[in-house]
Amino acid sequence: MKFSTQEEYGLRLLLRIAKSDSLNGLTIPELSDVEGLSTANTAKILRALRLAGFVDSARGQTGGYKLNQSADKILISDVLTALGGKLYESNFCDLHSGMENICTNSIDCSIRSVWKTIQNVLDSVLSKFTLQDLLGKEEDVEALATSFANKLEAKFDKN
Repeated sequence: MKFSTQEEYGLRLLLRIAKSDSLNGLTIPELSDVEGLSTANTAKILRALRLAGFVDSARGQTGGYKLNQSADKILISDVLTALGGKLYESNFCDLHSGMENICTNSIDCSIRSVWKTIQNVLDSVLSKFTLQDLLGKEEDVEALATSFANKLEAKFDKN
């Protein structure tokens, strides 16, 4: 299981925009330069972020990209879903039926239950993180992540 470069770069671009104190926002060339990305890739990712409602853009000499809402309202789970989808979607089995019309294991599938559980755990953790949380220092974010993981583990231990 891997997260895509689009998801990684999308989060990095959002963080860069959130950290900016520019009244006009940041331009594609500025973002591309500071993140070490091509302008084409930066533009593609920013378009996806704009269409998903995370950023607004203004054209022209004083234009740029700004957050569409405050950083504490942007959930990391929403960003990752918008940029790459979920690991396990409800139509997963339809997409992996092999040469058949429907999956040969569609009635009783132990694999599906694993994917669902993993997706639920990811959703539980990622829905607690906001862009604001990621603006902190690495050690602070790691402590927050560990706290979420410990609570989740305790919840599963009770069951």
